[in-house]
Amino acid sequence: MVDNMDYFLKINKTLLTYFLIILIIIPIFGVNFLLSFFGNILLLLFLIPILLVLIAFIGFNYFKSKIYTCSNCGAINLGANETCTNCGADLKDINKKNKSDKKPSDTIIEVKAEEIK
Repeated sequence: MVDNMDYFLKINKTLLTYFLIILIIIPIFGVNFLLSFFGNILLLLFLIPILLVLIAFIGFNYFKSKIYTCSNCGAINLGANETCTNCGADLKDINKKNKSDKKPSDTIIEVKAEEIK
C-alpha cells in the first residue's frame, strides 16, 4: 500500500504541488485576488499583440516618411541625405514636393488622348 502511494506521489508531484499552493493562497488572499490575478493575465495576453501591432504601424510610418524618390533619376534615398546617392540631384526641393501640404484640387493633371486604330 505504501509503495502505491509513493508511486502516485512521484507521478503527480507537480499536480499535487499546484494543488497545495492553491490551498495555501486561497485562504490567505481570497478568491477575489485569484480572479483579478487571472483576469489581469488574460488582459495582458490580449493587449500585448495589439501593442506590438501598434508599434509596428508607428515604425512603418516613421520609416515611410524617411524614404524619398529622386525626381531626376528615380532612385530611392533613405534618411537625411541632401543629395541623391545615384545622380547627385538636390533632394531638398524633392522633400518639399513630397510633403502632402497641397490639396488634390490644386494640382493639374495633363492627359493627352490618342485614338487607337
